[in-house]
Amino acid sequence: MRAFVSSSVLLLSSVGLGSAVHAADVATAVELAKSSGCYTCHANAEKVVGPAFADIAAKYAGDKGAAASLAQSIQNGSRGKWGRVPMPPHPSLAAPDLKTLSEWVLTVKP
Repeated sequence: MRAFVSSSVLLLSSVGLGSAVHAADVATAVELAKSSGCYTCHANAEKVVGPAFADIAAKYAGDKGAAASLAQSIQNGSRGKWGRVPMPPHPSLAAPDLKTLSEWVLTVKP
């Protein structure tokens, strides 16, 4: 798992990132995703229980409200957006962490 996260940081650092998440913030976002349990159900490029982060980014590409919508889904959970398995809520995450995670997810490339 540690090698996977480290390689994810290297991969994301080498691709062009949107202005919302700067290269210096990628490592912080990945560590936050890891410590928040995101990688339990998601991976960068392949479906695990939930969709791949890259698939989420692709689905919401060009949607100006995507970061806010994703932050709300992370905090409150969601049902039916990606199939039958619901995403559990993460109400204990602070607003800045929700923002960091949602903006970072939108930058993930396969």
